[in-house]
Amino acid sequence: MAAATLMRKIGSAINEAAIGSRISSGWYDPHMAAASRAVVERIPLVDFVLEVRDARVPKTSEYELMKNYPPSSKRIIILNKTDLADRSQTEAWTRFFEDHNCISYGVNSHNKENIREFLTFLQARVRELKKSGHSSHATTMMLVGIPNVGKSALANSLHQIGRISAAEKGKLKNAIVSPQPGETKNISSLKIASHPNIYVLDTPGILPPKILNIEVCSKLALTGAIRDILVGEQVVVQYLLTLINSSDKYKKWGNLSATDSLLERSTCSSLEKQKRGYPSDHTQDIIVNDVRRILFETISTFDGNLEDEKGMGNLIETQLLALHKALHVPMGFDNDSPIKVASKLLNLYRTGRLGRYTIDSLPNNT
Repeated sequence: MAAATLMRKIGSAINEAAIGSRISSGWYDPHMAAASRAVVERIPLVDFVLEVRDARVPKTSEYELMKNYPPSSKRIIILNKTDLADRSQTEAWTRFFEDHNCISYGVNSHNKENIREFLTFLQARVRELKKSGHSSHATTMMLVGIPNVGKSALANSLHQIGRISAAEKGKLKNAIVSPQPGETKNISSLKIASHPNIYVLDTPGILPPKILNIEVCSKLALTGAIRDILVGEQVVVQYLLTLINSSDKYKKWGNLSATDSLLERSTCSSLEKQKRGYPSDHTQDIIVNDVRRILFETISTFDGNLEDEKGMGNLIETQLLALHKALHVPMGFDNDSPIKVASKLLNLYRTGRLGRYTIDSLPNNT
């Protein structure tokens, strides 16, 4: 299948990067090795370990260092970025973890109400710990996980909501947040609750030195856990389009396309001004809708075999050419324009503008 071929391509590119000189540009480097040792040393010392995973890839984003630790009431699996994942699949994965004696919780670190509920959940866990004889004045929770699963964003949101709830004064601290993986270099502490005091430790994202599974490599590249520079945006975007073309989520854009056409005709002047004013801003609704419309039209009118690698390749080539215009990227004679199209399309996927996708499937025996 086309997806399997692209997975092999991405997996090979990542494995080459792991043994080449480019390793320092974004994967396993000295700071990650040092962070691994620091995290392992702290695991026995903290009260709770919050393993943050990406809800789009609940299995693939598993934290390698936690595989040696059995399920425990002090270990909680956090499925972050639920706003980017299929809601029913997130619920199914939560049930799966519970069936395997793992406490889990789905969260969107950018939703204040969701964070309040999550903080209440954590406080309830702390109260249970106190009942069992934990006498320490403060409770410490350590956030761990691979790069770019949103640990720092989650830490900041908990800190902000916790301070507001406790009506505490003083300057808010912030953990470094970036769309690029590997920006958190040190372990930092943030207070998230009072009475009792609860602190979270935000830790650097850590990947294993080697990832031999090509499917895991591909999914980590697509979700942004591995820097695009290691694989190449043009390869990753082909994998993205393969997934979109192979699912039926594009069908909902058929109605959206017809609705948008009527809306554009009725508000043509204002939208045209918007396009002319910020043509390079691909996050504008009108440009996003153009992208969705092109994807719907190219998939629904394609008469080839999507199971065939050549057929899928032809469709992807057609889509990328059409998307140059929608994303306002002029066709050029160099490699810059295809990379720009790929980067913008990946950004739209990674921010949820192209739909909610859960890439990991539940194990067959569930």
